[in-house]
Amino acid sequence: MYSKIYDNAKEALSDITDGSTIMSGGFGLCGIPENSINYLSTTNLKDLKVVSNNIGNSGRGLVKLLKKNMISKGYCSYVGGNPDLEEAMLSGKIEIELIPQGTLSERIRAAGMGIRAFYTPTGYGTEVAEGKDIKEFDRPCILEHALHADFAIIKAQKADPYGNLWFKETARNFSPLMAMAAKTTIVEVEEIVALGDIRPEDVHIPGVFVQRVYLGSNYENAIEFLKVKE
Repeated sequence: MYSKIYDNAKEALSDITDGSTIMSGGFGLCGIPENSINYLSTTNLKDLKVVSNNIGNSGRGLVKLLKKNMISKGYCSYVGGNPDLEEAMLSGKIEIELIPQGTLSERIRAAGMGIRAFYTPTGYGTEVAEGKDIKEFDRPCILEHALHADFAIIKAQKADPYGNLWFKETARNFSPLMAMAAKTTIVEVEEIVALGDIRPEDVHIPGVFVQRVYLGSNYENAIEFLKVKE
């Protein structure tokens, strides 16, 4: 039976090279591909372009690559609460394109859908619109282009051997869009199940958008901001 299962992160991510553009799923630390990031942090890759909601936090997530100066440019919708990113930006170690969150997700979705560009009113009249084409519809809108990637590294809860995926709750976030927008999608999962164990109506991303799957381990599933009843 044809299978997309790889043995480990090293085998699944071995063809990522210097200069690659990588989409990394997750919202803050929720749903990030921990094993893939940990493996990449052990390599000597450089000049990576990263598309992500942010660049990690509290020493976790993509911060591990940032602190090794492996990332030259980031496309993000949130850069607050990350002192490592702040230091890297102010010292000129990284270029950041700050994108409104809805625009970021739509630029990724557009790439997956074959849409080259679209107009949106979000960002008009701000620095976001500088240098971009503007047209008047019901109100002024700016032209935004689709955002593609060489690789998407994402995490799902379950996968079957064909790469059909099921995500747990909000850990799904940007990951399905990224799976469609990248040339190669690499997925780490907490459980690999038999074909048919994920019911067709429960498949969140069909395997046609997934090229590689491996079983992750030692998940921290960190709590980014602990809230307790006072």
